[in-house]
Amino acid sequence: MRQIKWKNTIMLLLAAFIWGNAFVAQSVGMNYIGPFTFSSVRSIIGGIVLLPVIAVFGQKKQLQNGSDRTVQKEDKRTLLIAGCACGVILFIATNAQQIALQYTSVGKAGFLTALYIVIVPVLGIFIKRRCGCNVWVAVAIAVAGFYLLCMKEGFSSLTQGDLYLIVCAVVFSLHILVVDHFSPFVDGVKLSCIQFFVCGILSGIVMLLVERPAVSSILAAWMPILYAGALSCGVGYTFQILGQKDYNPTVASLLMSLESVFSALAGWVLLKQALSMRELFGCLLIFAAIILAQLPERKAG
Repeated sequence: MRQIKWKNTIMLLLAAFIWGNAFVAQSVGMNYIGPFTFSSVRSIIGGIVLLPVIAVFGQKKQLQNGSDRTVQKEDKRTLLIAGCACGVILFIATNAQQIALQYTSVGKAGFLTALYIVIVPVLGIFIKRRCGCNVWVAVAIAVAGFYLLCMKEGFSSLTQGDLYLIVCAVVFSLHILVVDHFSPFVDGVKLSCIQFFVCGILSGIVMLLVERPAVSSILAAWMPILYAGALSCGVGYTFQILGQKDYNPTVASLLMSLESVFSALAGWVLLKQALSMRELFGCLLIFAAIILAQLPERKAG
């Protein structure tokens, strides 16, 4: 049993590491192409990478459970609805983040994006999911961290990138709630694959309207696109699926939230984007809030 737990832990840590470094790839990609072009090509590559994963998982399920045509028909309809809904939301969140990386550092982007872990339980109130005291304390700590990280001279110091990242965090929170709603009824890897294709197609439509990139520019950005598409979308998500199986969900969330730490380290090491002491303390507060929001409440008595 212990060996299985260690494997799960390593997979989740690798997922967080891959996602954290993806912020560098996304930032570097902006030197060659526009945000919608990057999101479109990246998402389509991510969907393609997941196709063989779906085939492997599908064969295993057929061997274990046999085939049930009635269930398959019902699942396909629900899966399509879920994939389209998640894809539209992912389209908004991904491009808000991608646009923001034109104006801000990858470290700040990683920590502000990670605020979704605090926002999710707050939004859960509207669907009758109660929040404990630790969540409200976490929200207060996150707001303080956000102030130190982004508002050096009050609200006037908020940058365009910061505003896009706030939108990104809120929309990613909605994405998590929608995935949580549909996940009991559909296959997780198939859902991810469809949402990537939907996101890629929608981003491609906007790309053709406002950017119209040259093929040479896309080819010049092949390395960051391939990393963000194949590794971040395909491999990272697969590690998440495998790592979360039979694993404590609270511990899994804590491990995956290290994405924000890895993004700051990657920005510092690879892009020389150092943060000031004030910004580092803000990051520390946000990370503390992320951890606190996911800790289980103590039961009375």
